Amino acid sequence: MQKITWLILACALLGASCAEQQKGIVVSNPTDIAREELISIPYAEFTAHFDVDSIFSVRLADSEAELPYQLEKKGNSVPENILILVPVDAKGEVTLTITKQDSEPKFKAKTYARFVPERFDDFAWENNVLAFRMYGKALEGRPDDAQGTDVWAKRTEELVIDKWYKENDYHTDHGEGLDYYSVGQTLGAGDIAPYFDNKIHFTKHYRKYQILDNGPLRTAFVLSFDPQELNGQTISLTKTISLDAGEYFNKVVVNLKNQQSKSTPIVVGLARRGESEPQYDYSESNRSLAYWEPDVQGHGHTGTALILAENQPTFIDNDSTQFLLSAEVEQNRPFIYYNGASWNKAGQITSADEWKNFVEKQVEKINNPLTVRLK
Repeated sequence: MQKITWLILACALLGASCAEQQKGIVVSNPTDIAREELISIPYAEFTAHFDVDSIFSVRLADSEAELPYQLEKKGNSVPENILILVPVDAKGEVTLTITKQDSEPKFKAKTYARFVPERFDDFAWENNVLAFRMYGKALEGRPDDAQGTDVWAKRTEELVIDKWYKENDYHTDHGEGLDYYSVGQTLGAGDIAPYFDNKIHFTKHYRKYQILDNGPLRTAFVLSFDPQELNGQTISLTKTISLDAGEYFNKVVVNLKNQQSKSTPIVVGLARRGESEPQYDYSESNRSLAYWEPDVQGHGHTGTALILAENQPTFIDNDSTQFLLSAEVEQNRPFIYYNGASWNKAGQITSADEWKNFVEKQVEKINNPLTVRLK
């Protein structure tokens, strides 16, 4: 009888231990696309489930290699979410294990942003694929003033913003890439503007910025634009932009206030280069626009794209300087879209067809996010 009691107790203890060891995160990929991207888990839920604080390690269940993670604060002093960069095969599923650690792990930064007062109040941001910038107040009124989103072509996974601004020679390719994209008086690589009477009304440049998170895996920030009278209506807006490690697309969340109307017509646009037969693809069903630029002075081909995941746009192709997608922004309702780019000399996407297919896959990923379950 005593042996049986000890056996039952041993099994119970073993079962409790096994149950504890089996705690993990199950990540499933519903698409036919192999993916490596960030998952997000509420910080309070994560720490309670795994009995950890902000110092831990994340591994695939069958591997000793650590996965990078980030405490997402969204501009607050305490974390709101845990972000983990996870690889998942097409139609695949992986299990992650969480282990307490004594010291905080260090992960190489793959995203970054900063205000650039030394270059006319630019605001620049990047990941290990691309870099972007928006123009600031100090550029207004200058002969070289420009309007939309600029993109820098990169063929290095290193972060280059600080280096390129310091060297001040980023219009020349020294092996890492260059800035050869021309914005001018267009929306560039996917900016937004009010659109009244079939005409773009450019706003003044941003006046304030706030960095919400700055890597290592996601950088997010807010650009604020002062109230401005456009077509007899007083409009102000903010743009919350986020860029994840390894991604070719920004997520842009626009909050627009119009003192005279409950909705405002807008366009998002891509600069075009004036060729007689441009290589572009507008997909009404995907709510996407992909454009493959011609070679510019031997610097290569830039691909740009827009995805309006939550709004059905109207395609406008009567402007020789840019392609436009028009829609309505409702008062007090965020307007969400994605803008992205690629460069053929980076070696990953090298043709118009490849860029079109890549954009189609991006739409599928946006519409079918990875599923996450704590067990």
